[in-house]
Amino acid sequence: MKYEQIEELLNGLSERFDWDKIMEGENIIGLQQFLPKLYCLLVKSISLEPGGQFELSGAPLETLHQTCAEVNYHLYQVKAVAEEMGIGFLGIGFQPKWRREDIPVMPKGRYEIMRNYMPKVGSLGLDMMFRTCTVQVNLDFHSETDMIRKFRAGLALQPIATALFANSPFTEGKPNGFLSMRSQIWTDTDNDRAGMLPFVFDDSFGFEQYVDYALDVPMYFVYRNKKYIDCAGMSFRDFMAGKLPCLPGEYPTLNDWENHLTTIFPEVRLKRYLEMRGADGGPWRRLCALPAFWVGLLYDEVSLQNVLDMTADWTQGERQMLRNKVPKSGLKTPFRDGLLKHVAQEVVKFAKDGLERRGFKETGFLNEVMEVVNTGVTPAEKLLALYHGKWGQNIDPVFEELLY
Repeated sequence: MKYEQIEELLNGLSERFDWDKIMEGENIIGLQQFLPKLYCLLVKSISLEPGGQFELSGAPLETLHQTCAEVNYHLYQVKAVAEEMGIGFLGIGFQPKWRREDIPVMPKGRYEIMRNYMPKVGSLGLDMMFRTCTVQVNLDFHSETDMIRKFRAGLALQPIATALFANSPFTEGKPNGFLSMRSQIWTDTDNDRAGMLPFVFDDSFGFEQYVDYALDVPMYFVYRNKKYIDCAGMSFRDFMAGKLPCLPGEYPTLNDWENHLTTIFPEVRLKRYLEMRGADGGPWRRLCALPAFWVGLLYDEVSLQNVLDMTADWTQGERQMLRNKVPKSGLKTPFRDGLLKHVAQEVVKFAKDGLERRGFKETGFLNEVMEVVNTGVTPAEKLLALYHGKWGQNIDPVFEELLY
């Protein structure tokens, strides 16, 4: 697909379903809707990732039923327009067939800056930009203490989420040796802005410590007068002092800081909420399972405390070991006296119990995850079995198997 086709798709969504266009120069680069609710406006948006991946950023909602309905309606909308154009959407963590050079570059200024900078700081950053796809969950916190507890639980369990949702075993038409190639790519993308953030487990951790970390993550850009200014590799601390080489004498706005925070990519990211970033993209039936997993664990006090108790004696070395090994070995990763599968079974039980205590009849959304922990077979391993069996080592059937 070329950008011109994506532009036509976005225009079709705008006209048929009342989305407002987001423009950069003459190019449409996304869509947004403002939704009245009480005395405020909720916004949801569709943005273009570097290789044309569609990202729905949904409105803040209260239950999994609402979130799943929103995603379902979004998929209905894009399918209604895309099918008339002969276009389909694939739920997978890594582009299974096409080479990076086959993928169009989206006309967004920030992506041009990132594309030039990525090869300087890692060998896989361009693959991250153009060939990966994820599903993420954003969760509220109500205090600094609540943020710390949820951040620690989320980071410790992120490799388990990676294993449960592993769904990227193919590269350029063949098995790539990993269950989550998407997760593996993040290990050599840009280690200044990715990873497991061991300082989150320090006794002194809080908002101030995260700000200190973010200030030292090299910048990508500053947005001024509707243009992106290349500040790649420069220091936000220098910006705070008015000494940024790309904008000497200028000081940052709050919007500059918020933009900078969007260029940090750890396994769990702190903004005005906590963002769980460890799972591969997947088909519709698994999109609703990921928020069910995290809501059941982190929005129920008993389950959250169970997770914190379980992981309290995990060392930094153990957490990093899981992060390093899970992309390849998934639930079969050895951990202490057993396998990660056994830990995952207990964690999913915590999630199910947490959802039951919430009282919104949300446990059904966990069915896909329950099957994975009960069988020990990840989505990626199912795809590999199909590839070596029914598909006759032909990658093309994956486009039907994982079609939205």
